[in-house]
Amino acid sequence: MNMTTFDFGNGPVPAHKHPNGGGWVADTATVADTAYVGSDARVYGKAEVYGSAMVSGKARVFDDARVSGSAQVSGDARVYGNAWVYGDAQIYGDACVYGNAIVSGSAQVLDNAQVLDNTWVLDDARVSGNARVTDNARVTDNAQIFGDVYGKAEVSGEVEEDMFIEMNGKRYKLVEVE
Repeated sequence: MNMTTFDFGNGPVPAHKHPNGGGWVADTATVADTAYVGSDARVYGKAEVYGSAMVSGKARVFDDARVSGSAQVSGDARVYGNAWVYGDAQIYGDACVYGNAIVSGSAQVLDNAQVLDNTWVLDDARVSGNARVTDNARVTDNAQIFGDVYGKAEVSGEVEEDMFIEMNGKRYKLVEVE
């Protein structure tokens, strides 16, 4: 019996092409038949992709990461570590979601943004540019992040209305300075 292998970067491992999209999936990873893995995308390690989730472009999902629901990971994006992307969330461009980060709802992480550690990006939040959301930060509602958010910061609210940052138990109102 011939074993099919593929090199995901650390030497060849047993793998197969996913029937929905033709991308390579390590035999140690789990990808539902209903999920899509594009021809240049890769899923490996103990990663899991479920539901109607899509991994396309040159995106990579690996380690113990999970992508589920209708979430999309595309472009050159990476989801790894113990990260979980679900719902209608989108990770694209050169974005990275890793550590124990959670991205869900209709949240977007794009460009060169990084979401890591124990952070949450939820609802309709958008993290873009070279932003880095780290530590235990929470970004929710319609917040748009273009810079760094870290510590125990919480950013939420409508972009057109008041925005607050909550740090160390204190709440600060953000104001636009012209």
